[in-house]
Amino acid sequence: MKNIQKNTAITGAAFLMATSAIGPGFLTQTTVFTEKLLASFGFVILISILLDIIAQVNIWRILSVTGKRAQDIANDMLPGLGYGLAALILAGGIAFNIGNIGGCGLGIEVLTGLPNVYGAIISCGIALFIFWMKEAGTIMDAFTKILGIIMVLLTLYVAIVSEPPLADALHRSFVPLTIDAKAIVTLVGGTVGGYICFAGGHRLLDAGFKGVNAVPAVTKSAVTGICVTAVMRIVLFLAVLGVVSAGNLLDANNPPASVFKIAAGEMGYRFFGVVMWCAAITSVVGAAYTSVSFLRTFHPWIEKNYRWLITGFILLSGLIYVFIGNPVKILVTVGALNGLILPVALAVMLLIISRKKIAGYSHPVWLTICGWIVVGLMTYMSFLTIKGWLN
Repeated sequence: MKNIQKNTAITGAAFLMATSAIGPGFLTQTTVFTEKLLASFGFVILISILLDIIAQVNIWRILSVTGKRAQDIANDMLPGLGYGLAALILAGGIAFNIGNIGGCGLGIEVLTGLPNVYGAIISCGIALFIFWMKEAGTIMDAFTKILGIIMVLLTLYVAIVSEPPLADALHRSFVPLTIDAKAIVTLVGGTVGGYICFAGGHRLLDAGFKGVNAVPAVTKSAVTGICVTAVMRIVLFLAVLGVVSAGNLLDANNPPASVFKIAAGEMGYRFFGVVMWCAAITSVVGAAYTSVSFLRTFHPWIEKNYRWLITGFILLSGLIYVFIGNPVKILVTVGALNGLILPVALAVMLLIISRKKIAGYSHPVWLTICGWIVVGLMTYMSFLTIKGWLN
């Protein structure tokens, strides 16, 4: 029984992270970059997977061996830094959750014809229902796992019927015609940026995966989470590639929806509704859970009432969407700041683990070096992003 619970927690954390990453933005950016780069986008996916694994394995292992959440590790490094990190996570989480809730509304609108706003409200209710269930953690694990599998299978069907040029896609994944650095950083930020890189790591801490003995299981979960996002990214890439390679033009207002509709007709369009809703609702759950987890160690009252805080987080995001809509300027502003969270958090983790002596554990040198490379790359590209935004 314990082994079953352990394996459930490992895969649940992986899927929580993966489905947090696979949201409306994930679907749109993958479609847009594939349309732009064609088969060479496979190279971008390949490089981003390697960077994602390095960042996530570093962060999750360090969380596990220290037995602390990221905000507490940051405060150990520099008093007050953890509060700043938590504030960034919360701001970014709310901003992107507005988009996630909008995606929920769009998915239900495609499936049922209900106005977008009603679909968003219904989806907020479903997310709140999950968090208020007695076994919320177990239900959340199962929920994200099932919907994650549904997303992949439906998108796989569209990829098959779109008949992508597989040989060209494989060839250009290793020998690209163009290398787009911005696309690589966008994919890394969208997969392990902001709150996402902590989603599964904090979930494993809550499930009791702490200490040196937990490192193998944590590493397995971290890599599994990246692999799930990679499978979805690759399947969607192939679906889009098949459609655009045949000479079809995508709808600029909703690129992923047009891919599904062109490839599989009206049924494909309905499939898009299911995929969009699954992607969006699991991202709502992941954003709410992870964002509030950054507050839970600051005061006993917060830990005791964390479900009420999650409720407030979801309701606030929903109300902003219902009454204001999808505020693009807020999303762009916080999105730029959110891009800085990964290098800052990863740098803090690497510094802490280099100074902290933990009996029976030595952080791998190659993992540390690769981690600092990711920090440098993401810092530079985040700086360019913010510079461009300011101009």
